[in-house]
Amino acid sequence: MSLADHIFIDLCNDILENGTSTEGQKVRPHWPDGTPAYTIKRFGICNRYDLRKEFPALTLRRTALKSAMDEILWIWQRKSCNIHDLKPHIWDEWADADGSIGKAYGYQMGVKHIYREGMFDQTDRVLYDLKNNPYSRRIMTNLYVHQDLHEMNLYPCAYSMTFNVTREKVCPAPDSPAAMAAMCDAGGEAGEMEERLVLNAVLNQRSNDVLTANNWNVAQYAILLMMLAQVSSMVPGELVHMIADAHIYDRHIPLVRELISREPLKAPRVWLDPEVTDFYDFTTDSLHCENYETHEQIRNIPVAI
Repeated sequence: MSLADHIFIDLCNDILENGTSTEGQKVRPHWPDGTPAYTIKRFGICNRYDLRKEFPALTLRRTALKSAMDEILWIWQRKSCNIHDLKPHIWDEWADADGSIGKAYGYQMGVKHIYREGMFDQTDRVLYDLKNNPYSRRIMTNLYVHQDLHEMNLYPCAYSMTFNVTREKVCPAPDSPAAMAAMCDAGGEAGEMEERLVLNAVLNQRSNDVLTANNWNVAQYAILLMMLAQVSSMVPGELVHMIADAHIYDRHIPLVRELISREPLKAPRVWLDPEVTDFYDFTTDSLHCENYETHEQIRNIPVAI
């Protein structure tokens, strides 16, 4: 059964059973009717997802994987901060009349910086280092730029990625979707082990709305890790998700309780078009998903703003 489901259920139970409440305190978020949006929260969550074993998509309810990928491409590939360049409408509440969310996310990824090797923006610096300095311990990105916070319509939640490459014995990569299916059905074994470079990453997140965004963030950064690994001739390894403030909003509690009462199903098979070798050539059509069976979607989830 999907490991991502079990991690999510454990996280929600931990928050509900051991979390602290912000009720009655001064909080920034509010509901559309103006009521303060209080939470139950846990500090310092660390979840690990091994992409060599399965793709971390919830089956308790469906995660829109192509929409999640579109947002990560919006930030990392298109380097945009305008919602008109984004298909999902998740940023509409924070956009101005021109569609801009300010100097956030994609804007910061596109700013060029001077390095010893030349001028790079953050995306291209990561791609350069993965190719030329894979064992560097300095392959990092940061979106939380203090001098620009006053020009961001929402401060970055998922704000930092740290990449780390290891050399490990792994199963040979399947050369087709059919071979991948056979490998999955065999429990992940596709032949004799071979040594490959494995790309791992830590996603740092200051704040995470568990019901609306937890698996969305996990899935999209797992896809990012897969894309970067593929164009760097590596194998995607572990995604470690660090959350400073993992919370469930007061109006989400009954929805979460119903969600985590569901029985986890089998994780889907997810892969990328193996013909893509340039990060800037990826599109949402490059993402393929098979056997993604889920429980019924939860509709009309209220979103705190």
